[in-house]
Amino acid sequence: MSETHVEAFGSYARRCGAVFLAVVCGTLIMVGASYAPLASRPLVIGFILAAASVNAFLVAGYLMHLITEKKMIFAVLALTAFLFVVLMGLSVWASRDVPAILAPALK
Repeated sequence: MSETHVEAFGSYARRCGAVFLAVVCGTLIMVGASYAPLASRPLVIGFILAAASVNAFLVAGYLMHLITEKKMIFAVLALTAFLFVVLMGLSVWASRDVPAILAPALK
C-alpha cells in the first residue's frame, strides 16, 4: 500500500470525523433550543429549522458525497422546480372545478 494512499485516507477520516462532530453539535443545539425559554415560539422554530438545514447540508454534502455531484444535483433541482410549477399550474387551473352540488354554495 502506498504512503500517499494512507495519508489520503487519514485526511478523509479526519474530515468525516469533524463533520460528524459538527452534526452532533448541531443536533444538541436543536434539542437545547427546543427547551429554551425564549419569548417567541416562531423564533425557536425558525432557529431549529436553520440548524436542521445546516445538519442536512453537512450530511448530504459531505457524508453522502453529494457536494462533488454538481451536474446530477442541478438536474434533480431543475426537475423538481419544473414539477413544482406544473403542480401549481394544475392547482390554479382546477381551483374552480367543483361538483355541481357544491357550485351554488360557492356563489
